[in-house]
Amino acid sequence: MPPATSPSAARLPTPLRGVVPPLCTPLTPTGDVDTRSLRALVEHQLVAGVHGLFAVGSTGETAHLSDARRRTTIRTVAEAVAGRVPVLAGVVDTSTARVLDQARAAADAGADALVATAPFYATTHPLETADHFRRVRDGVDLPLFAYDIPASVHTKLAARTVLTLAADGTLAGLKDSSGDLGALRRLLVELRAQGSLDTFSVLTGSELTVDGALLAGAHGVVPGLGNVDPAGYLRVYEAATAGRWDDAAEEQDRLAALFGVIEAGTAAGTGAGTGTGAAPGMSTGASALGAFKAALHLLGLIDCPATAAPQTPLNEEAVRSVHTALQRAGLL
Repeated sequence: MPPATSPSAARLPTPLRGVVPPLCTPLTPTGDVDTRSLRALVEHQLVAGVHGLFAVGSTGETAHLSDARRRTTIRTVAEAVAGRVPVLAGVVDTSTARVLDQARAAADAGADALVATAPFYATTHPLETADHFRRVRDGVDLPLFAYDIPASVHTKLAARTVLTLAADGTLAGLKDSSGDLGALRRLLVELRAQGSLDTFSVLTGSELTVDGALLAGAHGVVPGLGNVDPAGYLRVYEAATAGRWDDAAEEQDRLAALFGVIEAGTAAGTGAGTGTGAAPGMSTGASALGAFKAALHLLGLIDCPATAAPQTPLNEEAVRSVHTALQRAGLL
């Protein structure tokens, strides 16, 4: 039996287009989900005009959240959205059985669509990966997006796998965070040739090349930086869809400069000022997520900039750097 759906659920457009930020998950100092701040962040995004929201993705610290905190986050987002835009929920886990558990929980919490990676820890053959997605789609009656993020799961989704699952209707779309714009361009050419782009959504997760991805035929973007500046990504999208490519490129350049905040933690205190490598005791991921949350805190959108354990928090120097970047971008 398919899971019950909320009467306020949003119907997923076919294909899904536009700006779909992957929400940060605000936390309390003790690591619980700060539902008040999360609702405020959702409302900020909706007022800006986003086309959808993605809960408990990489930017939402899905790898660091307990199952209970994932469920709380998805339910809070779904309730706050109240059907105004589709809510995509990450169901990232190591195996098909575990992803199915996450998918059922996300459906019960009010998600409108699911986002899953290939299995990881134990690597899979492309045919096994395809079977994984088919089992997830058969097990939970919600649209399913493949999440291509090889830097995290150590498996690049094969283009042939994506093409096959797009053609047979297993997948509703792809979130491409591979960072390989050339491979994405080739995939879009092949999807267009097989007639899938009218129904299969391709969303780039690469904040720095949104204009290029849209020019190549992508339907939209899932930008982590969109937590901080959703209006900027909406301007890129609107200019691109209107064919004003110079305007799109100009706004993309502004966002590229702002994206430097992800290096605030890794550059702070190193004397390098370049952000290359990691500062002592801090991963590059902690620096990026800490910077996004510091920015949201400075903008008054969340109560606490804490990141989930075991990530190292930003120091005062790094927070000052984020403040400066927001001022330069015209956000403060």
